[in-house]
Amino acid sequence: MPALCRDCLTQFDDARRCPACRSPRVSSHPELFNLSIAHMDCDAFYASVEKRDNPELASRPVIIGGGKRGVVSTACYVARIKGVRSAMPMFQALRLCPDAVVIKPRMDRYVEVSRQVRSMMDELTPQIEPLSLDEAVLDLTGTTKLHGAPPAVMLARLVKRMNDELGITGSIGLSHNKFLAKVASDLDKPRGFSVIGAAETAKFLSDKSVRLLWGIGPAAQDSLERAGIQKISDLLRWDRRDLNARFGQMGDRLWHLARGQDARRISARAPVKSISKETTFFEDTSDPDILDGHIWRLSEQVSDRAKAKEKAGRVVTLKLKRSDFKGLTRRISLHQPTQIADTIYRHARDLFAQAADKGPFRLIGVGISDLSPANKADTMADLLDPDAERRASTERATDAIREKFGKDAIMKGRALR
Repeated sequence: MPALCRDCLTQFDDARRCPACRSPRVSSHPELFNLSIAHMDCDAFYASVEKRDNPELASRPVIIGGGKRGVVSTACYVARIKGVRSAMPMFQALRLCPDAVVIKPRMDRYVEVSRQVRSMMDELTPQIEPLSLDEAVLDLTGTTKLHGAPPAVMLARLVKRMNDELGITGSIGLSHNKFLAKVASDLDKPRGFSVIGAAETAKFLSDKSVRLLWGIGPAAQDSLERAGIQKISDLLRWDRRDLNARFGQMGDRLWHLARGQDARRISARAPVKSISKETTFFEDTSDPDILDGHIWRLSEQVSDRAKAKEKAGRVVTLKLKRSDFKGLTRRISLHQPTQIADTIYRHARDLFAQAADKGPFRLIGVGISDLSPANKADTMADLLDPDAERRASTERATDAIREKFGKDAIMKGRALR
């Protein structure tokens, strides 16, 4: 059976240890050198960057997230062992892991490292579809002649370079389509390299929960279970027409995915459609000062991401979730695209004024959409707000100071609310 050492990249016939370097980190599979669709996922990316930048944190549990009323963005594997998970309320995470080091996200730093990883992937293939800062799908079909090695070897080389040169680790899923490559990358984290071949697809999927399928969240899972569908093998017993009649457009997708079929192409340079940020409160609140402070901080974070991606948005969106879990969404279209935090904040604040009496709220979010290149942003004066141009200039000067002296070099008073 074909095998590969992930430490020295030696190719050989199946063995428990590499014959060249004796490493036990060996991947073997009958289709190992024939598959070319991969999903690469950095391991606990934000936490890994923080540990790399501060070696004193190497053995400590690290949680990236907000204050006691925030939620966990991500956690290192030391914290995950104790039960900490992404999107968990911070108070619950600290109860499970009281000795954790909590760090506020440094998005500008994560964007910088993400770009370095992306540069390494670009050397392998132009067919890359980023899914987030820390993961992407790659199509290496037809690259064996170019690199003089099959895709599996080049992918192992990629994560080895990430570790050696950037100090972060990643896991690889290798298969024959996007859906299965993503599933494979989650099988053996961290530092994993898992393969799902075409010949084993049906057997692999059969006994898995329908939650494994792409696009199936808790609500969809509940709907399927009410129809007696808990495992993928249950789906296989349904006629395609019956699935369509019961579940609409989702039914056809379920029929294909249950058989390991995914015809989605890898969309290189897929356009970003929106940029948003939200936060969940530990306690529901209607306090206008507290909520105004959150709107400002979220607007700043959206602005930072937009500037990092060199994008601007013409539509500002405010998202609210009430104490009864009902959602409210308000949008406004601007006369020109913007990436200025002050502009995003002022419109989000006006949108909140329309819904302030609907509280108390448990979640608030701010976003921009209808994106365009940054060079088309904030080019015209606002006749209804003559001070807007001055505030935008001040913000750009603030960005320059923060870039030179650090994120906390200058703060607005409203950020402290």
